[in-house]
Amino acid sequence: MATPGKHRTHLVWDWNGTLLDDIHAVLGATNAAFAEVDLAPLTLEQYRATYCVPIPKFYERLLGRLPTPAEWERMDDLFHRHYTEQRAACGLTEGVEELLVRWLRGGRSQSLLSMYGHEHLIPVVRGYGIEGHFVRVDGRTGPSGGSKALHMERHFEVLGDIAPESAVVIGDAVDDAVAAAHVGARAVLYTGGSHSRSSLEAAGVPVVDTLAEAVALAELMAD
Repeated sequence: MATPGKHRTHLVWDWNGTLLDDIHAVLGATNAAFAEVDLAPLTLEQYRATYCVPIPKFYERLLGRLPTPAEWERMDDLFHRHYTEQRAACGLTEGVEELLVRWLRGGRSQSLLSMYGHEHLIPVVRGYGIEGHFVRVDGRTGPSGGSKALHMERHFEVLGDIAPESAVVIGDAVDDAVAAAHVGARAVLYTGGSHSRSSLEAAGVPVVDTLAEAVALAELMAD
């Protein structure tokens, strides 16, 4: 594992839609799941305009009502089954490996926090050959579909002497900004994932079109 930097900006990376370029797999899995429950498919633009967390609220926007617990469980299971099939074809977002290495060479630390299930996340990240760039890799524990805020809180608890005030969260979802604010960290949001630019801009944090821009901003924000 990488060695933490001292009194320098720490990055907390999101995984799906940020480091992993999987938005088309997410959309494909969503539409495959929708087909099994008689919901109309979404275009990428429709998905980005509609998606929100907690995810049952996303389904409420499509159904006109909150799904029942049984409906939510079925849709969640269907999505993850189809996503697992499609994720294997996904690559890292362009330039990710260079950005991770360059950040470490600058004497800074970084970690990864995802709402992808922890037991699935670890072997997937390892398979892309980048696990060693992070001081810690944490995925979701407990039920899916909720917010990242409490997971972010626990992430910093186990990071030890890395203070949220010296950290920048880089993610593709409004919930990444919410989770960052929950612990007192900064955030930069990336347009390559689950949300439209207008949805991200409503979060009130910087919004960028490339991860290189996100890292450049992070260097200025918290050092």
